[in-house]
Amino acid sequence: MEEKTLAPKADALTRSNADEFLKIAEQFRLGKLPTESTHPKTINLSADAKNNISKAISSIKDIDQDVFKTIKNNLSDLRFLQEKVASTLKNGYNIYLCGCGATGRLSLALETIWRHQHQNNSKLTGRIISFMAGGDVALIHSVEKFEDFPEFGERQLLELGFRPGDLLISTTEGGETPFVIGATEAAARISRNSPFFLYCNPDDILKETALRSKNVIENPLIHKINLTVGPMALTGSTRMQATTILMYYVGLSLWFYDSNFSKIEDEVDDIILFIEKTNFNFLKAFIEKESDIYKSGGYLLYETDPYLGISILTDTTERSPTFSLYPFENQKDSVKNPSLSYLYFKNSTTGQNAWRELLLREPRTFHWKEVTEQTSGDRLKGFDFSKNFPEKRKKYLDKDHHHFKIYYNPEKNVIRFELDNLDHTLRLEGLNFLSVHLVLKILMNNLSTIIMGRMGRYESNLMTWVRASNNKLVDRAVRYATTLLEQKGITVSYEDLVRACFSLKDEIPRDQALVLKLVEQFSSEKQA
Repeated sequence: MEEKTLAPKADALTRSNADEFLKIAEQFRLGKLPTESTHPKTINLSADAKNNISKAISSIKDIDQDVFKTIKNNLSDLRFLQEKVASTLKNGYNIYLCGCGATGRLSLALETIWRHQHQNNSKLTGRIISFMAGGDVALIHSVEKFEDFPEFGERQLLELGFRPGDLLISTTEGGETPFVIGATEAAARISRNSPFFLYCNPDDILKETALRSKNVIENPLIHKINLTVGPMALTGSTRMQATTILMYYVGLSLWFYDSNFSKIEDEVDDIILFIEKTNFNFLKAFIEKESDIYKSGGYLLYETDPYLGISILTDTTERSPTFSLYPFENQKDSVKNPSLSYLYFKNSTTGQNAWRELLLREPRTFHWKEVTEQTSGDRLKGFDFSKNFPEKRKKYLDKDHHHFKIYYNPEKNVIRFELDNLDHTLRLEGLNFLSVHLVLKILMNNLSTIIMGRMGRYESNLMTWVRASNNKLVDRAVRYATTLLEQKGITVSYEDLVRACFSLKDEIPRDQALVLKLVEQFSSEKQA
């Protein structure tokens, strides 16, 4: 096959983009952060995913359990957060939840869980307002580079009606996301109710790494809560343990906002006991089945209900940037690259109804000229989760589709998993609805990560198929390429790898490994 070359205009643009990144690269070189580091417990994760699934499941579960130890060590800050949430709601003000990427999705998930909890109380239902970089459309796929602009965080916050007296709770896995920092600093200026900023890396390393992190950490008008959990089970995949702790920590303050704090302590103890005694190995058969479907050229549809939809959607959409998979296709696109999996509600009659059932509210969208139509309501409507989706897909994809059914029974407090001939019922034994979602999140993260390992989408526990869609991920791709090249005895400068990264990242198909392409390119040059 003839090698592609960039046209002169594209070549100039690529050089310009690389030059712009290199000017600010020091503020995005995040390799020293624990959340970006390699976890020693999962060094053999890719091999275990292929040859010893039970061990892979156990390794990830072991790291997940450390999350709850960190929560137990930070109960005093949780009590303070709970008190601020309670006083804000009591005084008639609203709570805003902000995040980007995985933390944005957890923010939307927490609002949805809140709406389920208070759906019969009109005075409380709308008091939690969540937003993520790019708006609700970004639930499906990130809006390119949106998170790199702090002014966008401030702008979204203000357009949603944030007032003096309202409370912002911001979450950022790394503690350095410009969008989240921009929203937090704006809230500190606007509201007499000081915002909260939650993150998962040590203060001293963050302050050395990025000036924006130093500024927010040292801002006396912002409450900081540090929830350092160490490296992720899959290197850099903060959709896993970092997002788990942030979701549960904030969620507990909301769920129990008007309760004695001892109830929070009891719930944490209950979920710790539940995870310790629950055998996650039932996932093994589902992992084998789903990965075999993909390997044989098949596709899969997750079928679920509004109770669980937001958490299943989160995991399935986050697979795309993590493992360079095609994202959910939009029905308004003339050319469609179907995603390996999709989600739908079998009882939703229209796409609009499906969005309402997913979020328990109308979607929040906007249309800024800076991001064209990517964040618009029209774009969002093209993502159809209704019962009509399977038939729509048949028109452009004549392939077998398997249905993975995951349903929640609130009366019995159980989750039912069904895929072809596989069937498992998970009993939640008294856990509240927030904890049900957290358990499901942990299980889905485990499931998808090991499936992708079986498909060769990472090496060791290194995310070699990461998609470089923003400055942080450009740096991550370059770091991973550096590691693999050094293992081959090849040294390449950071600048050269950055320039090669910008040349390649928009040229290769979305479902190819940028990191491995970089390694291949410089290995070939070395041999030549």
